[in-house]
Amino acid sequence: MLRMSKMADYGTVVMTAMARSPDRVHSAGDLAALAHLPAPTVSKILKMLARHELLESVRGAKGGYALARPPAAITIAEIIDAMEGPLAITECSSTASVCEQEGSCSVRANWRTINRAIWRALNEVSLAEMVQPRLHAVDIGAIRTRRMEAKH
Repeated sequence: MLRMSKMADYGTVVMTAMARSPDRVHSAGDLAALAHLPAPTVSKILKMLARHELLESVRGAKGGYALARPPAAITIAEIIDAMEGPLAITECSSTASVCEQEGSCSVRANWRTINRAIWRALNEVSLAEMVQPRLHAVDIGAIRTRRMEAKH
């Protein structure tokens, strides 16, 4: 079964909560309450996302974290990458594979093709789309158009 980690899921939940008020500086405590997650977990997530330049840390009495870019310019693939590292659905899908079967494997190229397709799908969904109440079906073409329009 393909499943992302809880941390990647929680990272997406926290980023989505922030995207609802994209110009605001959010405290870890406020985000923990909004996301219904433990404050230490949210603090760890915020640090990871800031380290990957998806968030900016704001110092001071009214400090916290703010989105580094508009929600339409942050993709789900970027959030997952920040939380888990590069997407790799199999050991041999990663670039630094250490698989005993590598030399004789007949499906490695196909796994990499599948891995790229999943990454592209995740890269086509922005944080702005995640704020929507529900994505009915992912229309990759329409999402691409909206993202391009949002960048200009």
